[in-house]
Amino acid sequence: MRRSYKLQDLGCANCASKMETAINKIDGVNSATISFMTSRLTLDVADGKLDAVLPQAQSICSKYESDCRIVL
Repeated sequence: MRRSYKLQDLGCANCASKMETAINKIDGVNSATISFMTSRLTLDVADGKLDAVLPQAQSICSKYESDCRIVL
């Protein structure tokens, strides 16, 4: 399942790269890409895993930029 989300208050390209790397390590994530220019997170997640992956991805985003939020 492939979904795209807006990243609100993403302010650092280096942080976006670190977020992308960490999100790709989450169990159930086939691929994750973050575009700093468009502030978009694109997730390709195994079927049935999206509800488990999103809170983990949000936690990772908050770790690197405390104000950054995944907007559904």
